[in-house]
Amino acid sequence: MSAEPDGAVPVTVAGRLSNYLRGGGIITPLVTVIFAFIIGGLVVLATGGNPFETYKAIFDGTGLNWLFPWTSEEDRIIAELNLQQTLIITTPLILTGLAVAFAFRCGLFNIGGQGQYLVGTYFAVWVGSSFESMPGLLHILLAMFAACLAGAAWGAIAGLLKAVAGAHEVISTIMLNWIAVWTGMFLFGLGGPLQSDTDTSVPVSNDIAEGAKLPVFWGDAELQGLHVGLFIALAALLVFWVLLNRTRTGFEVRAVGFNPEAARTAGISVSKNYILVMAVCGFFAGLAGALDVLGWQFRVATNDIQISTIGFLGIAVALLGRNTAVGVLFSALFFGALVTGTSVRNLDPTVFEPALASNLTLIIQGLVILMVSADILVVYLWRLRGKLRRSAAPPAEVGV
Repeated sequence: MSAEPDGAVPVTVAGRLSNYLRGGGIITPLVTVIFAFIIGGLVVLATGGNPFETYKAIFDGTGLNWLFPWTSEEDRIIAELNLQQTLIITTPLILTGLAVAFAFRCGLFNIGGQGQYLVGTYFAVWVGSSFESMPGLLHILLAMFAACLAGAAWGAIAGLLKAVAGAHEVISTIMLNWIAVWTGMFLFGLGGPLQSDTDTSVPVSNDIAEGAKLPVFWGDAELQGLHVGLFIALAALLVFWVLLNRTRTGFEVRAVGFNPEAARTAGISVSKNYILVMAVCGFFAGLAGALDVLGWQFRVATNDIQISTIGFLGIAVALLGRNTAVGVLFSALFFGALVTGTSVRNLDPTVFEPALASNLTLIIQGLVILMVSADILVVYLWRLRGKLRRSAAPPAEVGV
């Protein structure tokens, strides 16, 4: 069930992209990241900074130096706090990355992860701030379920439009993103139906109940310690892999993504898979929103709605991770570390101007996405080189 049809040629853009990327192994993503850091280093150099000192400061800001035994005790305390923040950001990035990766495997390009994520946060904060007398575990599960269901429904709209009217999912998901943004601005804005009952002059939701907060297993809960949502995200990676590679549904999804016409001829419902896949994508993104609200945000503010980019960053996570479970895991960790390491509070002004740090993050993120096309070119040229070498080799002598 896991094999693609022999001799078949992918006809969708996502199918061709996946076909090329699978052939590059782990080398080409590493080359892509290295090239992006080289260009970023040149930008740092052009602004009068030292690229090596800047990247060292960024690395220390990620908290990954906590893993090194030679890190001093004083630095280890700070590194522990930074690593917790890195993993807190990595958690939703895993899920929004899966929301894009799963669509890609069906030949779809889900740019609506941001809207699906936001809708998930709305339902999570609504349920989480209601039913205060409900037992803690039940309250958490209900809020997560509501967020996942809302995200799935939001994603399924794009799938339904694709299946019934042929509407391109890129256009429909972009429109749904903006609908989600302005819906949140209305709900939590001044005088909105879900605006805080206590902070009536602030465009923000009610805080979620104490019983609806995810438990913290590493660090101090008062200092945004690492919550158990990380394990839920890791479990979602396993679900993604099993669903895609060990189920009939996964086989049909990959068949449609590889060649929808061939899949239709084989009796697979392409329309049903479009709706199902986009619903699953929304499920993952909605879960990401729930984990952020229940894990560390505890409320939704209109300012957060406007500046949030977790869903968009999931596109880069999926592309760099080659739409695979393991790839998404390490790609999410990379981008999570990059966001934390370049935050204003972590960079020493004498090393690099903190105000420029977020711009450096965007430059590296943009270069990684841009270099996906170069990644395809590298794989293509590598394969072409092999073909030329084989064609130039003298024919083997046949023994008599």
